[in-house]
Amino acid sequence: MPTTVYYGTLVHSISLKEMEIISSGVLIVNEEGAIVQIEKDIKDLESFLATSGHKDSKIHILGAEQFLVPGFVDTHAHAPQYMFAGSGMDLQLLEWLDTHVFPCESAFKSVEHAGKAYTKVIERFLLNGTTTCSWFATIHLGGCKKLVDIIQDLGQRAYVGKVNMDQNAPDYYIEDTESSLNDTRTFIEYVQEKKSNLITPVVTPRFAITCSTPLMNGLSQLANEYNVPIQTHLCENHDEIDFTCSLFKDSKDYTSVYDDHHLLNERSYMAHCVHMTDAEIDMLAERKTGIAHCANSNFSLHSGVCDVRRFLEKGVKVGLGTDVAGGFSPSMLDAVRSTFFASKTVKILHRDGPLKDKDYAPLTPSELLYLATLGGAQVLGLQGQIGNFEKNKAFDALWVDLEHGSIDLMGGETMHQKIEKFLFNGSDQNLKHVYVQGRRVAGKSTQ
Repeated sequence: MPTTVYYGTLVHSISLKEMEIISSGVLIVNEEGAIVQIEKDIKDLESFLATSGHKDSKIHILGAEQFLVPGFVDTHAHAPQYMFAGSGMDLQLLEWLDTHVFPCESAFKSVEHAGKAYTKVIERFLLNGTTTCSWFATIHLGGCKKLVDIIQDLGQRAYVGKVNMDQNAPDYYIEDTESSLNDTRTFIEYVQEKKSNLITPVVTPRFAITCSTPLMNGLSQLANEYNVPIQTHLCENHDEIDFTCSLFKDSKDYTSVYDDHHLLNERSYMAHCVHMTDAEIDMLAERKTGIAHCANSNFSLHSGVCDVRRFLEKGVKVGLGTDVAGGFSPSMLDAVRSTFFASKTVKILHRDGPLKDKDYAPLTPSELLYLATLGGAQVLGLQGQIGNFEKNKAFDALWVDLEHGSIDLMGGETMHQKIEKFLFNGSDQNLKHVYVQGRRVAGKSTQ
């Protein structure tokens, strides 16, 4: 069976605390795009190929200033909102939704409009190295199907959700409960009938404010019936929290609203979680529910600063999200940098503010890489398939080229420094090739 051999430096996360750099590494991928063998410190590639039975394989040799990293995993983004990314950053969440989000998303009733827009969105995210993304679409069944078709054609690994909302939304952009549930069932079956190992339907109540109790109960039943994940928003903004709690007065707090509707489990993940009590975090840990940390959005919509370390220390799964268009950038490198600044801000608040914890540790570069790759895979329940370079996992990878693009190498940098330069100075211009399941789906190189 033909295989493809990649030879050079490999960089990936073993755990939150451990980043591995493999020098002179050999990574072998089979026809199905799965990693079948990894070797370290192979000084003589020709001899290795001759003795291992891979001399007839297709060989890719990385340059001295190039390396492979796992593909980025974006755990939270809104596909239709890329239409106005970078707009409305002067507003807070609820006003921003009324002013920009709902009018924009309502236009996706047109499948033709959806097709043109979604093609640009998926192409842009792939160019930025997002090999896996968890998408919110809109309430429109036809447009949601079109998004799935485009994702399948372009080759991204994706979770895709038809948005649900039957209350507290404009007359021009709202569903009735029964049609919302029926369309969600149809959408789930449409995706599953494709039998794609890359695309997964995800139950997607927009957030509790726009979802009635009958709708949320029905969605939890659908998630259990079809064994699919659940995504929504949680504790993003103080006004949102107050409004939610006023609607669901029988629930102890915002997190309990979802728990009371059976929407928190090991297949669930919540975006933002900026303003959480210890009891709410404990509940997420007990339910094995993950979070999508969207630092750019939290800054841009002035929602607040999420202390990721609190969640990690309690064993909650954490990944990163761009939250386009609450976050203005489709780049996971931007998500890494925004997360870095959020973590540094929390450190300052601990040092100089009321918390007075001088030993607080902000996130390190290796931890940031983990959150953007393996951490995100864990949030989506995909840690057995993607997130790092292990045998039998899919080859979802970025071929990073530091000699061409936005990074200047001055000479003498260690490998750790080169990785940090990529994380903090790199861009899509440094991505020579982008692979999903062994297939090249994007990249700056024409070769």
